Amino acid sequence: MSDPAAGPALGPIRCVTFTAPDLGAVEDAYRQFLGYRAVARGSVDDALARAWGAPAAAGAAMLELAPEAADDFRFRVVQGPGSNDYLPFGSYGWNAAEILVRDVDALAERLAHSPFEIVGEPQDLSFSEDIRAMQVLGPGRELLYLTQFKRPVPGLDVPETRCDVDRTFIVILGGPSMDALQDFYADKFSVPRAPAVESRVKGMSAAFGLDPEHRYPIAALPLAGKCLIEVDQMPDAAKPRVARAEHLPPGISIVSFAGEKARCLRGAADEIVEILS
Repeated sequence: MSDPAAGPALGPIRCVTFTAPDLGAVEDAYRQFLGYRAVARGSVDDALARAWGAPAAAGAAMLELAPEAADDFRFRVVQGPGSNDYLPFGSYGWNAAEILVRDVDALAERLAHSPFEIVGEPQDLSFSEDIRAMQVLGPGRELLYLTQFKRPVPGLDVPETRCDVDRTFIVILGGPSMDALQDFYADKFSVPRAPAVESRVKGMSAAFGLDPEHRYPIAALPLAGKCLIEVDQMPDAAKPRVARAEHLPPGISIVSFAGEKARCLRGAADEIVEILS
């Protein structure tokens, strides 16, 4: 266990991994519409596939994409079976990645005729008109929140936005128990627990056929490097995410953080957590 007095032994977010059947299509979409660039290509070796608990991923092609202006964050895309039946916020695990952008309305115009499906049009957040965001579904059915800070927000310390579409600074995790989600990161990594608030999560309500105004307990767990994990308590009808025949689970399957010791482990919602030393 980490020393709580030393602060979180987790963060910042270094990598978000999802699967897709066509890596070329993902690369083209991210390059043309988000300004990301390919920085590594290769394949998943046996040891890494075993560490993920996904032995069927061994040998799969792998692509890493980084923002235009930085190399401190990457999307890692692993070739795998299609996941057209996967619904973000429909099961436990990593549900979305939130990315800093400079101008969300201009980006929405660019994405209107792209492989990215707009599932939430740009709007100011209910608690601050200084934050404006939209949501899109990518070629691997990865859910991305694209968030613009129009000006600094008191009490919310986030990384600087360095290019039109920059890094992931928040990841969104859903599970059956708010206490269990918070306990895992507190006990393993000394991440401070945070008070839960009741909030709309429209994607979750849509997945379960609930009123869009339905409120869920959510909390924002602060990490090192000005990053956060949003933990959402999901409805009783939610179930674990099912992977196909020892592959990685569909949607966003792994989140990688800077930490003290390189390892992979499973969290309270069976999410894959990868630590990069």
